This record gives sequence, C-alpha cells and structure tokens, in this order.
Amino acid sequence: MDFLKISAVCYLNTFPFVYGLKESGLLKNFRLELDVPAICAEKLKAHSVDISLVPVGALTDFGHFHFISGYCIGAVRPVKTVLLLSKAPLEKITKIYLDPDSRTSVKLVRILAKEYWDINPGWVDLQPGQVSAHTSLESVVAIGDKTFGLRSQFPYIYDLAEEWIRFTGLPFVFAVWISRDKLPSDVIRPFEDALAFGVDHKRECLDYFRDKLPPCDNCLDYLENNISFFMDERKKQGLEKFLTYASGQ
Repeated sequence: MDFLKISAVCYLNTFPFVYGLKESGLLKNFRLELDVPAICAEKLKAHSVDISLVPVGALTDFGHFHFISGYCIGAVRPVKTVLLLSKAPLEKITKIYLDPDSRTSVKLVRILAKEYWDINPGWVDLQPGQVSAHTSLESVVAIGDKTFGLRSQFPYIYDLAEEWIRFTGLPFVFAVWISRDKLPSDVIRPFEDALAFGVDHKRECLDYFRDKLPPCDNCLDYLENNISFFMDERKKQGLEKFLTYASGQ
C-alpha cells in the first residue's frame, strides 16, 4: 500500500494514538484526519479512508470489516467524558436530549434507560454543536472534551461507563480500530507499534498537545485511569453484550 488514509477522533482520549502515529516515526506514508466519532464511521463507510477509529455503535452499519488493532477506547471504571447531565434525578427525568457526535453514547443511554434505570423519557436529537449551548435543558447526553466544561452546569451527573459496569459487571468499549478491507501485515504491524508508542508516552503526548488540551483538572490522570486502551477478553465480552442489546433497539 503506497499511501494510508486514517481517521481518528479529535478528543483528549485519543491524543496518545494521534501522538504515536505522528511522532513515533514508525508509520510511513500516511495522512491522518481528525474528526468527531460519527464522521470517523462515515468516512470509512464511504471508503474515503483505509483505517478508522469507529464508535462501536456504528459497527452494525458495516457489512464486513476487520479489527486491525489490539487497542481501543474503553473504560473499566468511570470514563468522565460520556455523561448524562441532568437537572433532575433519574427517576424524575422526562426528556433527554442527545449529542449527535456519537451514536454509541445514544444507544448506550437508551439501553440503560430501558434495561437498568427503568425509565421511559422522551428523546430529542440535537444538531451538531448544540450541546454546549443548551445548558438549560433538563437532561442531555454529552461526550468528549466538551463535558469538562459542562459538568458544573448540572447537579446530577451520570457517567455512562460507570452505569454500564454496574449493570453488566463488564467493561465498556467506545471505539475500535477497523478497516473495510484486509490490510497487509507490513501495514498493520507499524500501525500497531505506533499506537503502542503513543500509549506508552502519555506524558510526552500531553506536552506535545499542550495548546489543545481541554479544561481538564488532571489530563494525565484521565488518560491513565479513566481511559483503558487495551482490548482484552473482558472488553470483548462487554462489546458483544452491548451489540446484542443494541441490535434489539
């Protein structure tokens, strides 16, 4: 393959991957595009990129695909950046507004509402960019770096990864690296090595992105303790369970 096109998420939780791809020197001849999760999936569906960090809620859109990495964006404890923010406690929520940036969080909150919280709110889709401007809403699902600035606006905060773990006893996987076509090992190996380099150099990664960091109290602690980057067996089980629930929606 002469030139590799990659789409990744433009959030703090993906900065280690981006840093590894850009700065490790292990991967050659590639273009990296940074997008919100929903666009990462759309670009791979349209064959405009070869590899994408795809939100798991979009996996069912692909007739076939290949997992190409043992790395992911996952959580084994509260993730901090995938939240249901509310002016009311769960049992009094009547309407939830939904962040369009990731279908995964939308599907996850619907699953939790039905299967775990036993609530039946109305659902309202927001337009891109609307979440941060609507802090007066009763309840809103928000993801990514915008959540660092929104937490103080709502008295009730429900971390969706934490709620999933309480519900199932399993970790949650938010995004995985996939390709539409099978890629040769001489592409996958340096790609994987570059991701590993970034994950192993989180402190250097944060220094590299110091002008782009969100208002996070402790970004290094977030990357080390709230984001889990390795796709182990329990995460695979959690992903399978999520996809089973999502298929019934």
